[in-house]
Parts: sequence; C-alpha cells; structure tokens
Amino acid sequence: MDFWSAVLNFAETTSQRVGQQLLQDFGQVQADEKSDGSLVTRADRWADETLRGAIAQTFPDHGVLSEELAHIFPSHDWCWIIDPLDGTTNFARGIPIWGISLGLLYRGTPVFGYVHLPPMGRSFYGYWPGSSGLAMPTGAFCNGQAIAPSPDAPSGSHLFNVCARSLAVLQPPPFPCKVRMIGVATYNLLTVAMGATLGAVEATPKIWDIAAVWAIVQAAGAVWQPLESQPIFPLTVGQDYGDRPFPTLVVSQAALLEVFLPRVSVLVKP
Repeated sequence: MDFWSAVLNFAETTSQRVGQQLLQDFGQVQADEKSDGSLVTRADRWADETLRGAIAQTFPDHGVLSEELAHIFPSHDWCWIIDPLDGTTNFARGIPIWGISLGLLYRGTPVFGYVHLPPMGRSFYGYWPGSSGLAMPTGAFCNGQAIAPSPDAPSGSHLFNVCARSLAVLQPPPFPCKVRMIGVATYNLLTVAMGATLGAVEATPKIWDIAAVWAIVQAAGAVWQPLESQPIFPLTVGQDYGDRPFPTLVVSQAALLEVFLPRVSVLVKP
C-alpha cells in the first residue's frame, strides 16, 4: 500500500471506529463549559485520546495537534490536526449533525483532509498539494463520489451558511440568499464544496475546525478567503494555537467574493 492509500485507509477506518462509539454516547452525555464558552464532554476527550493514540501507532514519525490537549504546533514535517468531535453542542443536545475531523499537514500546510459525520453516514475527503511539490492524488469526494461547488448566481432560493458568532452579516440591506446555521464548522464550510450552498462564513474557527476542510474545499474547486490580512498557513513551529481564531469566508466561485466579502467584513476587528 502506498503512502496516500495508507493515509486514506487510516482516516477512514479510524474515524469509522471512533464514530461508532460516539454514536452510542450521542445525546447521552453531560457537557461541561470550557473557558472560551464552548462545550466539552467525556466523549470529546475519549475521541481525542483515541485518535492521538492511533496516529502514534500508525504514523510514529508524524506530529499531532488536537483540540482537547496538544495545542503547540510541532516541528515534524508531517502533522495531523484533529477535531475529535466537531459540533459538541449538537452532540450533547441530541441534534444529529456532528463529525470527526482529521487534517494532514506537510511542513505546516494542509494537503489532505477527512471529515466523517457518523449520524449522516457521510465522509468527505480531499487532496490539495498546493505548492508543496508533493506527488499525490487530487480531487475532493463524499462517500467516494467526486464533489464540486455550485456555478449558480445568488438568488432568494440559494443558501448561505453563517455561524452563531457571525449574525452581524444579516444587517440591512437584505441578504442575497437564504441563510442557514448548522452548528458544525467543518460541515458548514463543506456544504459549499459539495454544491449545496453558495457561501459560508465562520467568525471564530480554531485551527482544528479548518485544517481538514481547507484541503477539501479547495480540492473541490471552491474559494477560501481568510478575513484577516495574515495568511493562515503555513503554521509556525512552537506556536500555541489553542486560543487563536481564523475568521474565514468560503464561496463557490471567485466572482462571489465581491458579493459576500463586503457583508462579512463587519466580523473583522479593526
């Protein structure tokens, strides 16, 4: 098995195994509030530990950065960034939209992403070599089928996703699309990659919310637009990414940046 086949096989089998256990705990666990106001459960902590252990066993020369424990970006050429349970509030309240996110970075930049959503039976993955120089597959997929963003222009029957901290974008004038809020950062952005929405914004995502989807979204052909002047990647060795947000807009095509970017610019602090 070559390297990329091994990476895909690992992401698929490990996230499926973790997902099966999380489904048993779904809606049955007590959530605690973290310092940033987000929720965490024993299921998050178990999934985080399990994923980190699986990476250490399968790819012992790879580093790991995770939501629940390891926030310092390591010096390894290869590093996994994991979100063991994206959508903890949905998970704890019995809403069946949540997932497991695995992003593989090469020298600080994501080149592969895998997001498994157990309640929906959907798994998204994508390869994005960018400027890495790596010889690797390309493309973005959901359950093995290629995905692509929508070519449509905005209308009252098209959708745009927001997060709970980005409601300011809805201020007048009227928004050019219907608006939805999903509560899962990874799936929020993936809906653009799969052609279901024309755009999505996340006001305060952390690095584990976006590492995997950064690769999948661009591999599908959608446009990723950071809302701050500094580029997100490559990450800096030794830096603590535990509290740093990365405001992000994703649109289905470059022409829509001029439509949506002025609306979401209100989210960026001067």
